[in-house]
Amino acid sequence: MVDQRLKSVRDSLFKPVEISGLSLKNRIVMAPMTRGFSENGVPDENVAAYYRRHAESGVGLIITEGTLIDHPAASASPNWPHIHGEEALKGWAKVVASVHEEGGKIVPQLWHLGTARKIGSLPNPEALPIGPSGLDADGNKVNEPMSESEIADLVSAYAQAAAAAKRTGFDGIEIHGAHGYLIDQFFWAKTNRRTDKYGGDFISRTRFAAEVVQACRQAVGSDFPILFRFSQWKGNHYEAKLVETPKQLEQFLSPLVDAGVHVFHASTRQFWQPEFENSQLNLAGWTKKLTGLPTITVGSVALEKDFWEQTEQIQRLEEILGQDEADLVAIGRSLLANPLWVRQVSEARFSDWTTYDSEILKHLN
Repeated sequence: MVDQRLKSVRDSLFKPVEISGLSLKNRIVMAPMTRGFSENGVPDENVAAYYRRHAESGVGLIITEGTLIDHPAASASPNWPHIHGEEALKGWAKVVASVHEEGGKIVPQLWHLGTARKIGSLPNPEALPIGPSGLDADGNKVNEPMSESEIADLVSAYAQAAAAAKRTGFDGIEIHGAHGYLIDQFFWAKTNRRTDKYGGDFISRTRFAAEVVQACRQAVGSDFPILFRFSQWKGNHYEAKLVETPKQLEQFLSPLVDAGVHVFHASTRQFWQPEFENSQLNLAGWTKKLTGLPTITVGSVALEKDFWEQTEQIQRLEEILGQDEADLVAIGRSLLANPLWVRQVSEARFSDWTTYDSEILKHLN
């Protein structure tokens, strides 16, 4: 029975699909994972080779590691890639070309850490972290609340990054609105205590994100895919909840839909866990049900060594794909560890999907 379910899951994963104008050869997405191999923010040949390997293995859609928008407090490492500046964009152009040569599609994840950035972090140690209320995830004050002019500048920086991504040849963009970073800090009541139009209830707290999406949409046009990643949980605050009910989720997502999101990347820690009571649907399933838009499900997919021997998880993934509860499946750490994972799955090498054998090791950095 497990083998049959595994075959069903595999067949669903490798079915070609068109999502918001993206023609993908399968439903497997490489989730964004920070690496730190872009010296001075410039992706080099090493980075191009890294993404090429995954495209060559057969990943349908690659979402890059977080790429920093043009703001002095966006980053916390000199080796995280930028999505601005001539040299960084030239580097990304080589990455994109490498992926396209292998028949893959690739989008950058646009990122700003907000107050998740520690004071004194490189590459700009003099720049203080910024956030809607100047508070970190534990409620500590690290800066003054952002002014409306600062907010407007950030919205513009996201739009400039989106336009740069399109000029560089990327197939779309993903906006990082999850996990306690800048955009999510506007969502979260603990870090957004504003009383102006950017604060208040959970609907009002979506305003900044909606303005970012709208500005990016204006910068790239109506057909260029915009993905938006969001989560309930935050880094080190796994129990956090933005919304408690499907109705609240619908109200939360509506401004983002109106602003121009094409695909929602609903980040959960375990994809098989239901999001609300009295329903099996996970966050991606509820998001698709409420918005009608395509979704990406993610959360410990294929992470465990013996995952494919766990019948309950196999069955749930089979249901999610078979019943169109989500359109795409993002794989994270398994792809980071094993660039041949997709090829192994497609060739039905069921017994050795996460083994670090010599063939895998020679493809790693």
